[in-house]
Amino acid sequence: MKKSILCTLALVALSLAPLSLNAQTPADYTWDTPSKNASESMPCGGGSIGMNVWVENGDILFYVCRTGSFDENNTILKQGRFRIKLTPALHTDKDFRQTLKVNDGYVSITDGEKTVNIWVDVYKPVIHVDVDGRQNVKVEARYENWRTTDKPLGDRERFQTSYKWSAPEGTVTHRDSISADRESVTFVHHNGDYTIFDATVAQQKMDAVKGQMYNPLKNLTFGGRMSGNNLFFSGKTTGTYADTPYTAWTYISGKAAKKHQLRITLATAQCDIAQWKTMLERTERLVNDNKDRTASRRWWNQFWQRSWIEGSGECEQLTRNYTLFRYMLGCNAMSDWPTKFNGGLMAFDPVYVDKNNHNTPDFRNWGGGVYTMQNQRLVYWPMLKSGDYDAIKSQFEFYKRIYKNAELRSKVYWNHDGAAFTEQMENYGLPNYDEYGSIRPDGYDPGMQYNAWLEYTWDTALEFCQMILESESYANQNISEYIPFIQSTLDFFNEHYRYLARARGIKELDGSGKLIIYPGSGAETFKMAYNSTSTVAGLKTVTSSLISYLKKHNEDSLLLKKDTTLLKSIPDISFREVNGHQVLSPAVTWARVNNTEPTELYPVFPWRIYGVGKPDLKIAQDTYLYDPFALEFRSHVGWKQDNIWAADLGLTDEAARLAKLKLSDGPYRFPAFWGPGFDWSPDHNWGGSGMIGMQDMLLQEANGKMILFPAWPKTWDVHFKLHASDNTTVEATLKDGKVVKINVLPKSRAHDIVISNDD
Repeated sequence: MKKSILCTLALVALSLAPLSLNAQTPADYTWDTPSKNASESMPCGGGSIGMNVWVENGDILFYVCRTGSFDENNTILKQGRFRIKLTPALHTDKDFRQTLKVNDGYVSITDGEKTVNIWVDVYKPVIHVDVDGRQNVKVEARYENWRTTDKPLGDRERFQTSYKWSAPEGTVTHRDSISADRESVTFVHHNGDYTIFDATVAQQKMDAVKGQMYNPLKNLTFGGRMSGNNLFFSGKTTGTYADTPYTAWTYISGKAAKKHQLRITLATAQCDIAQWKTMLERTERLVNDNKDRTASRRWWNQFWQRSWIEGSGECEQLTRNYTLFRYMLGCNAMSDWPTKFNGGLMAFDPVYVDKNNHNTPDFRNWGGGVYTMQNQRLVYWPMLKSGDYDAIKSQFEFYKRIYKNAELRSKVYWNHDGAAFTEQMENYGLPNYDEYGSIRPDGYDPGMQYNAWLEYTWDTALEFCQMILESESYANQNISEYIPFIQSTLDFFNEHYRYLARARGIKELDGSGKLIIYPGSGAETFKMAYNSTSTVAGLKTVTSSLISYLKKHNEDSLLLKKDTTLLKSIPDISFREVNGHQVLSPAVTWARVNNTEPTELYPVFPWRIYGVGKPDLKIAQDTYLYDPFALEFRSHVGWKQDNIWAADLGLTDEAARLAKLKLSDGPYRFPAFWGPGFDWSPDHNWGGSGMIGMQDMLLQEANGKMILFPAWPKTWDVHFKLHASDNTTVEATLKDGKVVKINVLPKSRAHDIVISNDD
């Protein structure tokens, strides 16, 4: 057990330096040999674009993926694959280097005589390939596309769509439209009027309000154009890569030169193709290579000064991988759409994840436009402490766009207020087509998913409500535009469980004046639960946070009264006894166990009711140490959260053990490509949960205090800067078991520092 010592900066003999002097530059990451295939690729990106970059047989290849590229079936389609050949050829001997320039956000490839820099404009959807040789070189650039004809979806391939196993016979991935002229090739995918949105609305009996619903898929058009100075069309070829046939459009340089520039400009909009081309051309006219390069590198430089965790010795590899994964999240910082948990922007050919999966590079498990929010939350929680508020906003905007559709569900099915969010939710706010259940019993509630895992699983949206509310404190963000979504989410629970009680013919509240949250669910695990602890803890936390917000901003007194009444009606967290230990219970009762999530620990994380410096810590620790479900389900794989709970409970040795399992090098060449875990590779909820755990090992908050090193081994030297509530940043250095530097901004919060140690 740790004890905490309250220290002010003046009492600890700490070195205080101006923040600018403490700024860190993340180390480059380099390979000195080429790669064998796409699974040995390196991430590169910016804005809303991600690439997999690798060198294979002397060719430079990269996939391009942009968030929001949803086809008719809600698959995320890659824009294509690009291949660069140099003459003289790129040497792959002792002088070869492929480097992720982490601080500047780009990939550089060199053989000592020729250098190719690949980078993305953070502010405009433009990819740049800059070739620089000591001597004159010639360039061959190929655009490779595997969607040149309509392709019927195979059984396994259907899982990349929102139809999954329920795809109607004859479902296809529709072809792209590709046109080549002398100096450029244009590629575009255009969704028609009818998409899976329409099929889902009909399936779920929402046709009466279809005209009121947000539909992000209708007439969605996306793609781009490849062009370059001194590059001219030379013809089409065909080939096969990783079991997938493709067609290539090849452009070659008219003459050898020391410098060449290739540009790929992208555009996405709900419009016709003519309007899309106008949008694309407008972006092309705005390109200024030198200014855009400078601005983009400046953005990445500033990104790395927001926060960092840099360790040495035993934790050096872990902190490096933390940084590399954060880079991958930063590649989507300017997007309208959240980073997907199942591969993000860097998914690669599926045969390299599963040798039996021979589908196209567009494949990812669990769909493209399906947002499994239990998984998504782990990608976004760490952005509060890392200070990446521009990146987290896309997830907030996601809910702002869809919550009206979720409200319509409540009105159509049950005639009450509130946004009814489910798990396995589409990017338009309805349950996933397949998980809803294509074959349903007569008379079954049309508002319910007919699904053993997902029935009565309502509450993940609460975590995003809390993220929004905390972002105001962490970064002084104006969150007023999201308050209607938060209020509607809370309204659903109040309205729906009163509705269910009335439907059973009983009073709306129990004998203690509390809501009867039944039937409920502890995530996908504890089913037909009575007062699920994860739901109760979430409702208590979010309602309390919203009340504090309303009081602070003198908001609508009627809302304040309503939420205060709701808070009083939320039932208490449940406990039970295990081998003489009082522990948190998953619920009062439950009918069956369906998955492997110990939601009895959710009051620790995400809800932070229990933890270091908070009351009844032993109860929560004993839950982690002795509860049979917590023990049975323990793991570091994928979305497992044991590393977070260990950190939050001050269990230093256990947190360190799990951090090493979570953040050690993944199975692919790039060390932050983890997975597939339970989902797909690169597994982003694996990386996100690893980030959260490491952050919490270094910094936690309780009762207005900021606790440093609550679960960090004294033998792990580290220098970190992280964000905390009340618009605060904390920078600290631990060396040889001693805290040698702390810098807190604003300085008025220095007295709130608590240093946790083993002495």
